[in-house]
Amino acid sequence: MTRTPVGAAGAAPDEEPGAEAFGAWLLERLAAYLGRPIGPDTPFAEAGLDSVAALGLYGDIEEKYGPLIDPTDIQLYPTARELARFLALRTPRPLNRRSRVRAAFVFTGQGCQHPHLTSGLYLHSTGYRGHLEEAADALVPFLGGRSVVELILSGDPAVHQTAFTQPVLFAIGYALARMLEESGALPVAVAGHGVGEYAAAVVGGALPLHDAARLVALRGAFMQHLPAGGGMLATGATAERATEAAAGEPDVSVSAYNANRATVLSGGLPGLERVAGRLAADGVACRYLRVAHAFQSPLMEPVVPRFAAVARRVPGGSPRLPFYSTVTGAAADGPLDAAYWTRQITEPVRFADAVRHLVAEHRPTHLVEIGPRPVLLPFLRRLGGAEGPACLPVCRGPRTNAVDLAGVLSALEAGPFAGALAA
Repeated sequence: MTRTPVGAAGAAPDEEPGAEAFGAWLLERLAAYLGRPIGPDTPFAEAGLDSVAALGLYGDIEEKYGPLIDPTDIQLYPTARELARFLALRTPRPLNRRSRVRAAFVFTGQGCQHPHLTSGLYLHSTGYRGHLEEAADALVPFLGGRSVVELILSGDPAVHQTAFTQPVLFAIGYALARMLEESGALPVAVAGHGVGEYAAAVVGGALPLHDAARLVALRGAFMQHLPAGGGMLATGATAERATEAAAGEPDVSVSAYNANRATVLSGGLPGLERVAGRLAADGVACRYLRVAHAFQSPLMEPVVPRFAAVARRVPGGSPRLPFYSTVTGAAADGPLDAAYWTRQITEPVRFADAVRHLVAEHRPTHLVEIGPRPVLLPFLRRLGGAEGPACLPVCRGPRTNAVDLAGVLSALEAGPFAGALAA
């Protein structure tokens, strides 16, 4: 993002409401990084703030206040006074109580699956039940005649097999979003994490349901048949530290940038074990994800030719809603075509960048996680900041029911509920 700096050095901190508080907080953080206090007009470079400390300061700003700035803004506004004024300018003003809800839908990716996922909603919400069955019917020809509804209701552990996980999550994301839309909660923008982008693309108008079902089912099937031995490691490391820890491991790479100090690494298990050891030695928390392969990494390359051949037969369109790509980390500016979906297989998930841009450019009042249980919510809250949009999941687990759904719809000022709830 390119910006022209506003204001001049020495501008009074109270020119913008809140600038003084930002300035005091910035000076406190800068003193912690530099080991000594500096004045509000001391240039960061002269004070000795190097690039690593500047990135740390950017991470602190994002964690406390949300996506108000880009990392390069610390160079554009190189004193505490200037940066404080810019932060104040970027801070959303309090919403009028009569303001309408502006919800953005964020679709969960692989890793949130569990037995009986959304079964409570299926039993108690006619709206959800109808749309899940619609998605299941679209998927049946590509799943050997198996229904994702049966997989869900039976508690079949096959939901943890990639060939079924991805279609099941796609169907759930589609059905939850359509249920919300049917009840009057319409998204102003959409984004998806990994395989969650397929449901986001359908809701955003870039893919018809049947084409998306075909792509996601074959994607999962092709990945299922890759050799075992890959894995994924969630870490509390910054992107820079994660990349540094993976240096020297040719089959390990960063596969997801979820938030500051929230990255995921993918690769071969021996390499991941060595990386985990390096990070643990530095006090960085790590945990392995429940996956059988190194998704979103170059180890997915063997899937690409077969998938590309299928994807070329599916005409991809441009989204009608703003679609924030986690491949590019920004709003999609072209069709979501075969080239896009093929690239998505091996590219890292740039979730943090996509959500930052969505929030900054559309100022939603609510970020709604669309998935069988909340996984992205902590990242959404960090990215949105304390004064940012409200973050809520549409489904908290397999026992989520009509009463829980009523609470979500109420928060989104959607309804009446009668059309979505079973008698």
